[in-house]
Amino acid sequence: MQTVAFHNLGCKVNSYETEVMQQYFQKNGYSIVEFAQKADIYVINTCTVTNIADRKSRQMIHKAKALNPDAVVIAVGCYVQTHAADIEGEDGIDLAIGNNKKGEIVAIVEQYLTEKKPREGRREQGKTAAGEKTLQGATIPDLTDRPEYEELNLSSTMEHTRVYLKIQDGCNQFCSYCAIPYARGRVRSRKAEHILEEARRLAGKGYREIVLTGIHISSYGLDFYNESYNRVFAKVSEADGNTDAGTTGEDRKMEQMGVCDYRHSGLFLALVEQLAQVEGIERIRLGSFEPRIITEEFAKGLAAIKKVCPHFHLSLQSGCDSVLSRMNRQYTCADFQESVAILRKYFEDPAITTDLIAGFPGETKEEHEETLAFVEGIGFYETHIFPFSRRKGTAADKMPGQLTEKQKKERCEDLRRIHEKNRKAYMDRFLGKPLPVLWETTKQIEGKECFVGHSPNYLEIALPVSKAGGEDLTGEITEAAPRTNYGDGLMC
Repeated sequence: MQTVAFHNLGCKVNSYETEVMQQYFQKNGYSIVEFAQKADIYVINTCTVTNIADRKSRQMIHKAKALNPDAVVIAVGCYVQTHAADIEGEDGIDLAIGNNKKGEIVAIVEQYLTEKKPREGRREQGKTAAGEKTLQGATIPDLTDRPEYEELNLSSTMEHTRVYLKIQDGCNQFCSYCAIPYARGRVRSRKAEHILEEARRLAGKGYREIVLTGIHISSYGLDFYNESYNRVFAKVSEADGNTDAGTTGEDRKMEQMGVCDYRHSGLFLALVEQLAQVEGIERIRLGSFEPRIITEEFAKGLAAIKKVCPHFHLSLQSGCDSVLSRMNRQYTCADFQESVAILRKYFEDPAITTDLIAGFPGETKEEHEETLAFVEGIGFYETHIFPFSRRKGTAADKMPGQLTEKQKKERCEDLRRIHEKNRKAYMDRFLGKPLPVLWETTKQIEGKECFVGHSPNYLEIALPVSKAGGEDLTGEITEAAPRTNYGDGLMC
């Protein structure tokens, strides 16, 4: 029995896909071991969202080869996809697999092991009939056009009560700083029947909270909507005698790109309504949203689904309109503020979390101060703060006014101070209030064994096992008090 070790880098989508790949190997008779152990095969699911992610991907590839020089080292995912031209020169990679091919990893690996192609002379020119860039020892799909959604199926996870469920892949937004559309390709949505089938299977295994995840879940259903629109338009054009059904003006083009409006959002809402009917699922938590999807109708529809958690991650990136414009974010601070107000109208004190990029090219001191004031005014529960990272091939990489690493670090610190203030203020509002909790794991806190879990609004809660009256995986906190040695969590 051959052993396989995995290391995951990056987002929740990568985590989901790594667990699926592990299960595919297990089903085919391989034994999964820890990454630090000596293994026959190492799989590194790479990330390319920042320069640091690129570097970590390379480091883990080299570490795997150092752990066992005779092992087959496999790099998969986003770094592979965006650095296809450089993969041949990467020391330590025996096999490279891009995105949208992870479901075939076992077959690809077994073919490689059978043929055992040497590293010398790995380059092959041209494309296969399937449109794949080919290297000996590499399978890297061409994602410049929208491929089909790659159906992956998760049957279990390391989590105890909460599980991630992937519903879409790809992104059409092309923010000026981001390489992900090049790494993941265009938007493609998973069919609802496959999502529901996986949800029922996971609920049957005892998972009680599902987290909907994807590269850009606000675009879920956009491709289905456009396909339907295309069919209707083709019929109308044929009836009008218009043979050039592809030229419909700028509005049509913008709609196809997914940057005009969110008329397809009803498909997302319908999916959530169906998931809420799955027996055994007690909570549905939503992944990262674009603020533009939050309309009165959409928020009202979500609020009517009682299993939806009052926790919303709305990507902001900057609290300054001029910076948002340079980022190609397609909304203003006023738009964002309106989206937050709508959520707070339909949900009681929801947790609003966000992402921020500090030190975007050309960001002046005044623009940075605008962001600080906006972030403080919104009152986020959590802000995930990142210094701007130049990505080769993106528009922002060529923009003038690149800030120094020192400037970016200082601006991150300014934002973190506001984050800490906002986070504490939000948590303090729940002191002494009842909070339903799903316990997820146990931890040692101040020498006591404690259950640890999350409330619907994603507050982390700890409770001594001795107070729980047994290993019941649900609980209600009636008296909560902050504990400084327990991070920013609450403990009763």
